[in-house]
Amino acid sequence: MVSATPVAQLDAEEVAARLKDAGIEAAQVHYGVRAHRIVYRTVDTEGRPTTASELVAMPSNGRSGLRVVSWLHGTEVYRKQVASVNDESTDRATALLFASTGLAVSAPDYLGLGEGPGSHPYGHPRATVTASVDALRAARTFAGRRGRSLERRVLVSGFSQGGPATMVVGRALQQGTDRYFRLGALAPVSGPFDLSGFEAAAADDKVARSSLYLAYFVTAWNRVYGLYDTPNQAFRAPYDKTVEGLFDGNHTGAELADALPPTAKELFTPEFLQKVRHPTGVLRRRLRALDTTCDWRPGVPVHLFHAEGDKDVPFANSQHCRRQLTANGAYPKLTDIGNVDHSTTVLKALPQVVREFHAVR
Repeated sequence: MVSATPVAQLDAEEVAARLKDAGIEAAQVHYGVRAHRIVYRTVDTEGRPTTASELVAMPSNGRSGLRVVSWLHGTEVYRKQVASVNDESTDRATALLFASTGLAVSAPDYLGLGEGPGSHPYGHPRATVTASVDALRAARTFAGRRGRSLERRVLVSGFSQGGPATMVVGRALQQGTDRYFRLGALAPVSGPFDLSGFEAAAADDKVARSSLYLAYFVTAWNRVYGLYDTPNQAFRAPYDKTVEGLFDGNHTGAELADALPPTAKELFTPEFLQKVRHPTGVLRRRLRALDTTCDWRPGVPVHLFHAEGDKDVPFANSQHCRRQLTANGAYPKLTDIGNVDHSTTVLKALPQVVREFHAVR
């Protein structure tokens, strides 16, 4: 842990009001919450030392020992939109919800977001694990300095991008990546578990916000893996001159929406879209790692949440995850939240996730 900065102190009524404003059911709120932004040491995609930030939230209930949730957020293009920085973010409200029910929360911002330097390596599985597990370690240190302890078993949940993140972090914990923490339960929400299929659908403009999702993915993976030599090999003019600079973490989602065309076919060259639809080489190898985040057997309860009405990440992605888990001998649950959009899905699922986690023994 490098630093700890107080960012919120609310009583139970104030937490309930904040959740109501966010559209989250507040019936399970019992305690006030204190939250801090923690900056901690971790490693980058090449294993070099760097720092990252997280939100740590704890209930004001006087208990010394706390169960801990690792909350893994969805796609964010703007570094200041994350839970540790933005008081109005849904992820901040999510952390408040969990903590107000008596759980400690570690909500990492991931690399390159929040107070972390550099660009966010969107969808990089190893960096997702190291940033999230190191965040848990920092949260444990922080709790210990305040006379509190975190229990060994971690309850892991996340939304959208955080869905596959939930599964890779859970797998790492089950495999013993940390000497103290162990896996306790998994509850991913609306995750793109079939990333090859998701990106191919985006290339065909069959998902909402296809140009933004695909451009974020392509620019981030090009920095790490090298998907093209020059931007004009992937992007049409005049976007080939501007797209890479837009995804630097300093532009808001609204700014990106204004700067990008609404469809992938207007943004990308036909040749590059074909590569996304039919990946080969390094792209195919790297995509496979994110097509198989559910291809293992968790030794803990797994409950997936998704919505048939989701137009950003199709419901079929969670069915893909369930099939892989089942083939490995697991018994996952899959709950359909109904005919609601992507953002609403997590708001409706969260109270159910809370109940699931408190039922785990």
